[in-house]
Amino acid sequence: MPHTLIPAAYRPTPLSTTSDGESAALLARREKLNYPPAPEPLPVPVIDNHTHLDFRSGLPLVSVAAALDAAQEVGVDGAVQVGCDLESSRFTVQAVEQEPRLLGAVALHPNDAPLLAARGGLEPALAEIEQLAAHPRVRAIGETGLDYYRTPAEGIDSQQYSFRRHLDIAKRLDLALQIHDRDAHDDVVSTLRSEGAPERVVFHCFSGGADLARLCNEAGWYMSFAGTVTFKNADNLREALRIADPALVLTETDAPFLTPHPFRGRPNAPYLVPYTVRGMAEVLGADLATLCQSIADNTRRVYGEWN
Repeated sequence: MPHTLIPAAYRPTPLSTTSDGESAALLARREKLNYPPAPEPLPVPVIDNHTHLDFRSGLPLVSVAAALDAAQEVGVDGAVQVGCDLESSRFTVQAVEQEPRLLGAVALHPNDAPLLAARGGLEPALAEIEQLAAHPRVRAIGETGLDYYRTPAEGIDSQQYSFRRHLDIAKRLDLALQIHDRDAHDDVVSTLRSEGAPERVVFHCFSGGADLARLCNEAGWYMSFAGTVTFKNADNLREALRIADPALVLTETDAPFLTPHPFRGRPNAPYLVPYTVRGMAEVLGADLATLCQSIADNTRRVYGEWN
């Protein structure tokens, strides 16, 4: 059962009521923006292998240390802070320098690549990403990949070029690759095969079904399951999880997005990982402690040690 309290760092500012009914609407909106209560701690600590601690978007300002303190209280001992543009990648390097519970990933999001290319800024941005990736606590290039959901047809070439360049950086620096893959499974796989995949590949927020899970098993590519695996309409993800090689399974929040059931639509944070992991254990019919230990071991094989 969950704790009754939201971690102190995430609690909202109280909102007073008024008699004209205006506050009722404000309270309803505030409730949707409220963070969920803390879950029961996991029996064996795990790592959130994909989070965005710099994303605020109107949410309460929570320091990196406070976010990780709240996570550690429930058995989430650290996280991979992920950049998806130059600003967030710079933040990532600063954060991993200051916080030993963090490792980092840096990249340009696939949706940004066509915008940068149109302004003549893609090459300088890629050069800076490579510089940032040389930091010893940056252990992955990501999130990069392909996203055909929002990018129009005329931007696809730039997106594919950016993905290939990120692949090259990951291989030359011997870093893991965190892949963003939305509506582009076939092209992501074909690019990995044609360019040659890095030694460690992670499908962040795994969104494929059984076929992609089987392909990842064969290739030795890791599958990271987010809160989406707990969504009521996500039978395909649960089928993929059952098929996935246990030695290739990771977990993540993608915070502040993709909050697990029953809190879908509310903000996400690393301290909420236990809801997802317990959901995964239920899908697999697995012992929770055994699953946690497997996820922890897998995570360190991808990124190395935190300390």
